[in-house]
Amino acid sequence: MTGKPPYTITEKAADYLAKVVEISTRLSIGSGFPRNIRLHRENRMRTIHSSLAIEGNSLSLGEVTAVIEGKMVAGKQEDVKEVRNAYEAYDRMMTFSPYAISDFLKAHKLVTQGLVKEAGKFRSGDVGVFNGDVAVHMGARPQFVPSLMKELFRWARTSELHPVLKSAVLHYEIETIHPFADGNGRIGRLWQTLLLAKWNPIFAWIPMEAVLYQNREQYYQAIEVARKNNDSGVFIEFTLSCLLQMLMQQEGNQQTQLDEHQDEHQDKHQEEHQEEHPKKHQVEPPDEHQVAREDKRHLEHMQKDRKPHLNEPVTPYKEVLPETSVAVLRALGESILSRKDIFDTIGLYGDSRAFNRVIRPLLNEGLIQMTVPEKPNSKLQKYGLTEKGKRYLANVDGDGL
Repeated sequence: MTGKPPYTITEKAADYLAKVVEISTRLSIGSGFPRNIRLHRENRMRTIHSSLAIEGNSLSLGEVTAVIEGKMVAGKQEDVKEVRNAYEAYDRMMTFSPYAISDFLKAHKLVTQGLVKEAGKFRSGDVGVFNGDVAVHMGARPQFVPSLMKELFRWARTSELHPVLKSAVLHYEIETIHPFADGNGRIGRLWQTLLLAKWNPIFAWIPMEAVLYQNREQYYQAIEVARKNNDSGVFIEFTLSCLLQMLMQQEGNQQTQLDEHQDEHQDKHQEEHQEEHPKKHQVEPPDEHQVAREDKRHLEHMQKDRKPHLNEPVTPYKEVLPETSVAVLRALGESILSRKDIFDTIGLYGDSRAFNRVIRPLLNEGLIQMTVPEKPNSKLQKYGLTEKGKRYLANVDGDGL
């Protein structure tokens, strides 16, 4: 590599960048994410577990958490050591400069100490990536590694490329140069996170590695295609899509927590009111089966008492709904489900955007209804079909008129 590494910013990558900047800004200044210490810790566990699992570490997320909490787990000592090392490296990450070779080597030592002979040192021999006995990629010759890394960091330090894009380029080039005998993948992902976190501190707690792990075949493929093209554009596009996916997930979690906080506030206010009038409000809490029966009766009464609009058709609903909306109606069927149960059933992640895209239109169209309409954000909220929804579903499934 001489000077600027070869990369192309595709239209998709540019679009992903705009959305990453938008959502990360909202999380930084418009949510409680920067102060959510519990979520930070959970995300750090996900980061460590996923980054190590990509490389073959066999410990589960629960076992990784237990190791970091100082508990004993039944696993290979090498896997346990990798977890402890990774935790220390991520814990000290923000003390590193993303453009300092000395910090790069310190980070590698933290990640691999006690595991490889050349911890914290550039490799002294040749290394490659193999698929069985076939070499898929050979790293740079060892005598060129120090100068290649210095050149890469010099470019990164002086380049005016947006830090989000630059972090992906750096990640890819580290994987390509393969500067170490072992630990290149872990360091590449750590260094991308470091560069992102130096731009916006919330990225120290965004577990992009979890999405990379879930899509590791595409991750490997993006690296391979970029190598064949001698251009990291495909890899940039892929990693930004993963970053965007995780940011959307984190924003959805924040909205869910906000809704739960509002529900708790309402419930606390109601409890305080009941304490002032104990005899009037004191009731025995129903069991789950009783709640389900009451939910169903409540929906039936709502449907029975509802007066049809003069212009409302009595024939089946004719508008064609998206497949996802139909899947929600089928999931409900004769059931009454919570928001989480609905999304689990149809196989989607149920963040606030998904709710507004999938469930809210069905509510607005009168195809489904809430069991607690006076408290839309209640933790006890569930959903069921209206008569209109049942007619539409029967028509779609061929049982209607």
